[in-house]
Amino acid sequence: MESSYDRVRPIKLLLMDCDGVLTDGKIFFLPNPQGPDWVETKGFDCQDGIALTWLHWKGIKTGIISGRKSPAVELRAKQGHMTYCYQGHIEKIPLLEEILRDSGLKPEEVGYIGDDLTDVVIFRRVGWAVAVANARNEVKQSAHYVTRAAGGAGALREAAEVILKARGYWDEILEKYEIGSADEA
Repeated sequence: MESSYDRVRPIKLLLMDCDGVLTDGKIFFLPNPQGPDWVETKGFDCQDGIALTWLHWKGIKTGIISGRKSPAVELRAKQGHMTYCYQGHIEKIPLLEEILRDSGLKPEEVGYIGDDLTDVVIFRRVGWAVAVANARNEVKQSAHYVTRAAGGAGALREAAEVILKARGYWDEILEKYEIGSADEA
């Protein structure tokens, strides 16, 4: 893993797809108690949530680029202190270019987590491409790192820990929770 840290160490922004990465890909439509419409909702992993907080604490920005639009995603992005939240865009390259201009970051300072074919074009344009365990095989083959955890089941947490370890922040996180260093664990 240490040699792969060279690719991860420069990461200052971690972008991700939503459905299949922050969720298991399932979308639930529930009756709206206020009227005839339906409400869309999704399930998010709590361990991914704390990982977003840790990245925020350490100054590593995060963001979502998703093909679907959902109020649940907007809320998750807000709760997770995300800098960017783009929804309803299948064509992701223009959004990545806009984010790079806005952030002033170089492509090698950006990581991206994805699970489907639409994410591979971003993989080819960032410094660290991460596929979740349940990603399509073509996506895994294009990634620099494949998580052991599935999307919606801690894949973001796993990728965040890799970044925090590569950047030298993991022991600080452990100490905050009165846990010995990673060397002692």
